[in-house]
Amino acid sequence: MTAFKSRSWVQNELREGFLALGQRRLKDASACCKRVLAEQPRLVQAHFLVGLVALELKDRKTAVSAFGSVTKLKPDHVAAWAQLARLFMTDGQVARADAALDEAIKHESDDPIVNDLVAIVYALMGDHVEATKYHRRAKEQNPDHIPFTVNYANSLVYHGRTDEAASLLESVLEREPFNPQAHWILASCRKAVDESHIAAMRLALPKQGSNDRGLAFLHYAIGKEYEDLESWPEAFEGFKVGAAARRKTVEYDEAAEIAFFDALEQSVTREWFNDGRVGFETDAPIFVLGQPRTGTTLIERIITSHSAVHSAGELQQFGFAIRRLSKFQEPKRFSAELLHHALQVDPMRLGEMYMTSGKKLHGDTPRFVDKLPTNFVYIPLILKALPHARIVHLVRNPMDACFASFKQLFADAYLHSYQQDEMARHHLRYLRLMDTWRERFPGRIIDVSYEDTARDLEPNARALIAQLGLPWEDACLRFHEQKTAVSTASAAQVREPAHTRSIGRWKRYAGQLGDMRAEFDANSVPVD
Repeated sequence: MTAFKSRSWVQNELREGFLALGQRRLKDASACCKRVLAEQPRLVQAHFLVGLVALELKDRKTAVSAFGSVTKLKPDHVAAWAQLARLFMTDGQVARADAALDEAIKHESDDPIVNDLVAIVYALMGDHVEATKYHRRAKEQNPDHIPFTVNYANSLVYHGRTDEAASLLESVLEREPFNPQAHWILASCRKAVDESHIAAMRLALPKQGSNDRGLAFLHYAIGKEYEDLESWPEAFEGFKVGAAARRKTVEYDEAAEIAFFDALEQSVTREWFNDGRVGFETDAPIFVLGQPRTGTTLIERIITSHSAVHSAGELQQFGFAIRRLSKFQEPKRFSAELLHHALQVDPMRLGEMYMTSGKKLHGDTPRFVDKLPTNFVYIPLILKALPHARIVHLVRNPMDACFASFKQLFADAYLHSYQQDEMARHHLRYLRLMDTWRERFPGRIIDVSYEDTARDLEPNARALIAQLGLPWEDACLRFHEQKTAVSTASAAQVREPAHTRSIGRWKRYAGQLGDMRAEFDANSVPVD
């Protein structure tokens, strides 16, 4: 009888703990966990609840430990493996994330929460095809759950299925009219023709309270739609307020970025490059890189319209391979310490791991494009690990480039882009670094002007295809007809032909972009 009472008590405590978690009474939920584990220290559900509470408290160390305990006690616990995969990915521990994800997908789960989580991990890894598959599965398993529908709609935008995404989002907003993310994605799906959606979003603003992320979603969406309507002052106000809200939610370490760029210039020398170590022999990869919002997607679509080239998307695999081989686990995306480890990695193994780890994304054509803009920092390592790779670098007017980023709400990248002066100083460091790479590795970087290509597509496209060693195909001029996924903020825009609407766009906001321009003027960088 005592044992029966004990089991009943434990179950009641667990129910109370999960209820407290759902109501965000985190102290109560944590207290339930402690009481249950004191009674039954090997109870899987209790350890899992500890992990969920730790996630809410942003205690990543405890979360990893708790979910790790779950997998030790129950090795086939798919949800715990999926949670570990996401934690490891966001901590930069790619090898451990790979292993955890493999365990999570061993068995098909009928839990929509698990499938949505697996989709998020795939998206973090840059595999948007698999991400969409799992987002769809989660939505189908629980069609009434709004976050699953929103996540699936967002994934559809990457595949150009904007009408389908818009329909889903409208159904979401009928049930939850103040959902900020749904409004933001809907704004990206189509061009505004009137202020009706803006009015709906303004009604949603007071409902956000102190939710800065929600406020960022709404203000950026309002700015985008006012820009569609060519209401320039109102558009800038949306971008400005949205950027200020988003800046409150990110931790941008400019000093660490400065140290990383300085270390690149000081350590990645011709002497290092010519140290006798050789890379992996393949001419398959074409890297399209530079700053975000500079036309990298346009150029990638031109190249991948060629029958011999596949679009692999914005692959994280090169940086991940460095982390795997060096066993570097610091979560910061870029740091001087990471560079120190990267320079010690065997270039042959680095090139081979890059090719192997992303193989399923490379398609079945002879060549593929990796369009991760931030690979510009790794250009020398790419050239050493993959000596026959082609590097295509986008060049764009600095003010247009910076303003295009400033007015874009990114996921968890480009943390420098939410404040004008920070954005401009980052761009100045990037310009200096690219000058360094051109000087040290002459003839290895193909610079492509966004403005020239947009203004006169055919001769510039022909020149680029020739520089890549490919025969010309007229399909390269019909890039906008492609149906493949676009893993970028430009997902909706690249479904139309080349245009010049964005050239000089910053001048419409010249009076409001004084802080940005002042940084360029102070460093004698021409912008007109």
